[in-house]
Order: sequence, then C-alpha cells, then structure tokens
Amino acid sequence: MEEDRIKWDERYTGESYFFSFEPSKFLARCFPVVSPLLPGPRAMDLACGEGRNAIYLARHGFEVTAVDISPRGLERGAHRAAEVGVSVDFVEADLEEYRFDDCYDVILNFNFLLRPLIPMMVEALNPGGVIVMETILDIPSLEPGHTKSFLLQPGELLQLFEAFGGTVHLFEEEAKGPTPVARIIFQKAG
Repeated sequence: MEEDRIKWDERYTGESYFFSFEPSKFLARCFPVVSPLLPGPRAMDLACGEGRNAIYLARHGFEVTAVDISPRGLERGAHRAAEVGVSVDFVEADLEEYRFDDCYDVILNFNFLLRPLIPMMVEALNPGGVIVMETILDIPSLEPGHTKSFLLQPGELLQLFEAFGGTVHLFEEEAKGPTPVARIIFQKAG
C-alpha cells in the first residue's frame, strides 16, 4: 500500500535512526531460550524496519531475510549491516501481498499485525521452527494514532496461535505504559 510506504519512509528519514541499534528488548531477553529450540540457522524478520532485529540474528550466525515496505528503512538496515560486518538479505515488499517462497527456522514479527499473515508464517516454518512475535494491544492506555485493525485485543494473540499444531512456550501481555503489547513464542510441531 503506497500510503504505508510513504509513511514509513518519512519516519526513516532524518539524521537519526527511528529505532536504536539494539535489538528489541523482548528478542534479547528470549534469545537464549529460543536459540536452542531452533532446528537450523534460517531466519526471517517481517516488517524489519531499519533491520535491528535482523542484524542481531545475523551477528549470532543466522542466515537472515528481512522484509519491509520501506525502501528507506531497508537502505538504513543494509548500511547498518555493512557497518557491523554481517550479511542480511533485505527485501522490499508489501506484506499485505507477500507470499513466502521458502521455509525458515525462526520468524520474527515485531510491532506489526496482519492477521492473514499468521497462518502463512506458521506454514513457512520448518518442523520445530519458532515464531517470536510482539505487537501492540488495543487497550485504553494506548497512545492515540494507531489503526485499530492493526491492533490486538487482549488474549487474541494466544487464541490465534492455539489454532495451530505446536507449542506456546511463552505468552504474555504487558498492559502498562503508552504502548501496551502482547508477546508469544510459538514452536511448530516437529
């Protein structure tokens, strides 16, 4: 969707990066638990933005494909990856039209919700593969300006993943602060 591409390109333009160089706090916290579960080194980062989580995985030896709608974000991600000396395959795509053409051992999805994409994510996992997802909850404390259809309802993330054969290793909701989130670590059946 062109308006999304424009919006994110604008956010990724300017002197400083929109996000820090550090990975998501949740990814950094759960990585020691998730890493031993993974059947291999193939990783996908959906809605990767400027690539901070993709680069984190690449620095830990993963072969990473990172997808985003924003050419500006991807350009910044490629620059960051080159600076730290890792390789990430950055792909420009609209996730509303995206189709997986490969299988992965881990799929990351941070701050992005497109419900029809979830079954495709599970299908794109290798047996025993893991999805690590954190996205925004629609509760009264949420700061204004979000599109309602891209927000989770309390308990919804768990319900979405319980429909698939696999194991939920972690599910939590953090309802405090201006950006409340739900998180899940889901492992596909082996």
